[in-house]
Amino acid sequence: MQLTIDGETVFAATGGRAHIAEQPLAVFIHGAGGDHNAWALHSRWLAFRGWNVLAVDLPAHGRSSGQPLSGIEALSQWIAQVMATSGAARATLIGHSMGSLIALQTAASHPDKVQQVVLIGAAAAIPVNNDLLAAAAASDHAAIDMVNLWGYGYAAGLGGSRAPGVWLTGANERTLERARPGVLHADLAACHAYQQGLSAAARIKAPTLLICGEKDQLTPAKAGRELADTITGAKMALLDGAGHMLMAERPCEVQDEMARFLLERRA
Repeated sequence: MQLTIDGETVFAATGGRAHIAEQPLAVFIHGAGGDHNAWALHSRWLAFRGWNVLAVDLPAHGRSSGQPLSGIEALSQWIAQVMATSGAARATLIGHSMGSLIALQTAASHPDKVQQVVLIGAAAAIPVNNDLLAAAAASDHAAIDMVNLWGYGYAAGLGGSRAPGVWLTGANERTLERARPGVLHADLAACHAYQQGLSAAARIKAPTLLICGEKDQLTPAKAGRELADTITGAKMALLDGAGHMLMAERPCEVQDEMARFLLERRA
């Protein structure tokens, strides 16, 4: 599906199904340097179970035009525009890593528009290593190498994909290599600068689920627990031995946790 926001083209995958007006909407928000493909399994699963799905490419990412937006707050306002443009009064937000910060801020700033929140690989703050920021600013491939080194759990780093024939770190490397110049640095800088996570979390009223990796080096489980404790009534699922790239490392477990949470809220 293509939308138009501020004169720019926005691409959003729909999970292979046309939207039906009376169905609830789920908006999937990818992480730094990523695109809608991160949600291929999970968006399709929801789309075939009574949901409208928009797995968006953020500005300048994937198939969306424009320039990367500066800052999590600007990106959260953009997500609110996506929801308004889609025609949905409310939506469930599902975000990973940087996308979880965007979902967090959107839910805090637009409580009337957000029905539920799922935060994957999440923390209230995601500080970025200075060497990684510098490499990304210089468009040095070392930035991609660092993201892969720190992003995956031990088994995934050895090639332990749940999908036959898929090389986890290689697939992520190709995704980041496809990103336009400056996009990865803009995303990492936005994460590094964002300091409003805990205050945003304290304002969230929507039911919230966090899915965290026990061995996550980028958003450690301890930070996920602090965030969950700040959001009223939030639930947290901890995946043993998993790193940060949870949709790729543990696709079935992520899907199961999301399904239980979303179906419970619809019951």
